[in-house]
Amino acid sequence: MDDIILEILAELATADRLDATFVESIVRKHNRNRTDDQRHYAKKRLLPYYLKVKESDHARWKSWNVDAETEKKLIRTLQVKPRRTASGVATITVITKPWPCASNCLYCPNDLRMPKSYLADEPACQRAERNYFDPYLQVVSRLRALTHMGHVTDKVELIVLGGTWSDYPEGYQIWFVKELFRALNEAGEPDGAEESAKERRRFYETAGLSNRKDDLIEFVAEKQQAIASGSLSYNQAMRQLYGENEGWMSVSARQNTGLEELALQQTANEKAQHRAVGLVIETRPDTLSVGNLTLIRQLGCTKVQMGIQSLDERILAMNDRAIGTREIQTAFELLRLFGFKIHVHFMANLYGSTVDADKRDYKHLVTEGAYLPDEVKLYPCALVAGTGLCEHYERGTWRPYTEEELLDVLVADAAATPPFVRISRMIRDISAHDIVAGNKKVNLRQMVERKADEEKVPIGEIRYREISTDEPAVDDLTLDIITYDTTVAREHFLQWIAPDGRIAGFLRLSLPDRSAVAERPELPVKPGEAMIREVHVYGKVAGLHKSGDGAQHLGLGRQLVERACSMAKEAGYRSVNVISSVGTREYYRSLGFTDNGLYQQRALD
Repeated sequence: MDDIILEILAELATADRLDATFVESIVRKHNRNRTDDQRHYAKKRLLPYYLKVKESDHARWKSWNVDAETEKKLIRTLQVKPRRTASGVATITVITKPWPCASNCLYCPNDLRMPKSYLADEPACQRAERNYFDPYLQVVSRLRALTHMGHVTDKVELIVLGGTWSDYPEGYQIWFVKELFRALNEAGEPDGAEESAKERRRFYETAGLSNRKDDLIEFVAEKQQAIASGSLSYNQAMRQLYGENEGWMSVSARQNTGLEELALQQTANEKAQHRAVGLVIETRPDTLSVGNLTLIRQLGCTKVQMGIQSLDERILAMNDRAIGTREIQTAFELLRLFGFKIHVHFMANLYGSTVDADKRDYKHLVTEGAYLPDEVKLYPCALVAGTGLCEHYERGTWRPYTEEELLDVLVADAAATPPFVRISRMIRDISAHDIVAGNKKVNLRQMVERKADEEKVPIGEIRYREISTDEPAVDDLTLDIITYDTTVAREHFLQWIAPDGRIAGFLRLSLPDRSAVAERPELPVKPGEAMIREVHVYGKVAGLHKSGDGAQHLGLGRQLVERACSMAKEAGYRSVNVISSVGTREYYRSLGFTDNGLYQQRALD
């Protein structure tokens, strides 16, 4: 593979970057000389190979005469899926272990190999299963993969999925997050993470657990069939498989810790090579209270995903969604007053709904002051085998929307989405073979955007406008401020935008209503304290200790923070809190914020 690397390096001597087609042509040329029994070269293996040579055969790497600038161009050329870190951070999704669920929604999958609502063939779930659902192993393996793909992993957003976070024991929640931080911390140490990972795998093997797909299918097969026949519930099967299994019981006994151990790993992460600049957990709105939100914040969480699915109480009841709009509204208010970024899941084509009802329902979500999320996963309901929805499909009382109907709903929803809301997804990562009926097209979002363009329907939501991997024209950026009111706060969305409307960065400033805070004395915030809920600058990820050529190193974030503090002072607030992540504490200290309980705070003199 040396010859391919050297040929690419020679081409880069006179070019800034080679396009993917040209690189593929070089790879194909060298493959012509390979025999059938020799492994053929592939572009995706070039960067891992280069990095391995640099690390383990330094003399050979030195003979290639690769200077820092050329190496940067080489990595940019060989990088796989550059959009993975185009938003400014490397995202790592981890899955919690299988666990009983306090809810039993009509459309929700019952895969006993996974926590409720997830399926074993989803990419993140496959990674979790291979790693025994261990948070440390999941992070270490994903960091390795992203690095081999050419992505910078100094800034990491950790996304914890797996049913309902608050259904898990408190000790497990703390242990799980502690191990996430430990993995980031030790991954920056020579051989530290790899040795620990090997030891952990031996522990799970010794406990009698397998991560082989065939073994896992056999492990759940009998109980899975019992669920399908209706003789056993998901929760009953889950307790029998995992709660009464000696191997899982011995493992669970080790998955427990306290906040003191967590704090040690968090402190270490403040200056680690791989820092957590965001931590997201997933739960249901009816589980949220001041008490568990305080714990969630102690864990270092900055964003909460919650499944809402609909705001129509009739539809919620028909789909066995045991919550109502009052619980949803209370969850929104608490999350906003705590300063969390609010990310909701919303579904189209639920049992009992219609195209027009879906459009109205979503419009309520993104226009009414009781809701107004920051981010939305907007996706269609799909029929999965073994769910309660199957009976309605067979009887003809539910059917999936046609492609035309689905696009009609999603285009209307995208058009209704305000410019301060981001639609992060329009599909679930469910494999096509797991979907009995419903959308199977993975490019659904592109289809929606294409239809909107054809029909000249304007879309202003954040993801549609992100600068992605483009370099911003800094001199052309202007600061735009959108103000909107919720039931407990006045919100200001400060955004850097280019002349064509693309967004280079933004800040969410919340000015809580003093009476709303005073009515809840148990809150960790006090009347007269403003809140910065999010600061995000887009562009290429650059290392924490290196200069970069993207928007992140142009001081755009600092300017947003200063403007937000000025606005809060002008509005009569005496201080500003920021719901900082563990890995950004040092940054906010440099901006004059000091540690203050669950937040960092700056006085407005």
